[in-house]
Amino acid sequence: MVPTQMPIEAQEIERLADLILSASSQLKPITDARPSFDLAGAYRVSAAITRRRVARGENPVGWKIGFTNSALWAEQGLDSPIWAPMYDKTVAAADAGASVDMTMLSEPRIEPEIGLRLARVPTPEMDEPALLACIDGVTHGFEIVQSIYPGWKLKPADAVAAFGMHALYRYGPIVPIAEADRARWLKMLVEFTIVLFRDGVEMDRGVGSNVLGGPLSALRYFVSGARKYPGYELKAGDLITTGTLTKALPIKRGETWSTEISGIPLPPMKVTLT
Repeated sequence: MVPTQMPIEAQEIERLADLILSASSQLKPITDARPSFDLAGAYRVSAAITRRRVARGENPVGWKIGFTNSALWAEQGLDSPIWAPMYDKTVAAADAGASVDMTMLSEPRIEPEIGLRLARVPTPEMDEPALLACIDGVTHGFEIVQSIYPGWKLKPADAVAAFGMHALYRYGPIVPIAEADRARWLKMLVEFTIVLFRDGVEMDRGVGSNVLGGPLSALRYFVSGARKYPGYELKAGDLITTGTLTKALPIKRGETWSTEISGIPLPPMKVTLT
């Protein structure tokens, strides 16, 4: 949903980008001081941050999709999820049992998510079979999110401006999709189940349809919504994380988090927080 409020001035966009990117401690939400700060302004701030991150040597490698619980959209003033770039400094393949450094993270939480790798760029009019034809691999991993705003008190525009709350994504093997298996993948991506554990104790469980009816549906929302804002171009090879399959749970050093996943040929994940 693109708001109709007066656009934020370019100088203020640059100021906010510098403020967020250089923050060494948590900040008050932008919307506290500027209630009119909206998604259009937030995506401009996000694009300005991306320009700075690229200039200092970070390369965009994909996108995260957030706010995939549509039951909350009405109260948040949304009609779609949000999204933000991910970078080669924040995204990495991980072996089972890999460690994750928590040193610089603020109020981190963990989210098990499906990642989709693009072989070619999808378009908004595509249905799910057509979207799947644009994907050459599927993975499962942990997104670590954080809040630069104390107590996770924020609005969607605040989240978009702050990297979409993305901190890290660690993922397992990318499983290729054979042409003959595409019909089966359409079904599996909706119906698979996942269990999330902390130190061997079950914390939550979910199903593929939890993310807007399935990861491909989440991708469709993203592809359609991104066209409303300048500076958001998908490319072949991008890895798209499609939203948390369980509750986003707080994490701390010393914990080991793992998953069991059924109904889809993806291996489980395990990370230790250091």
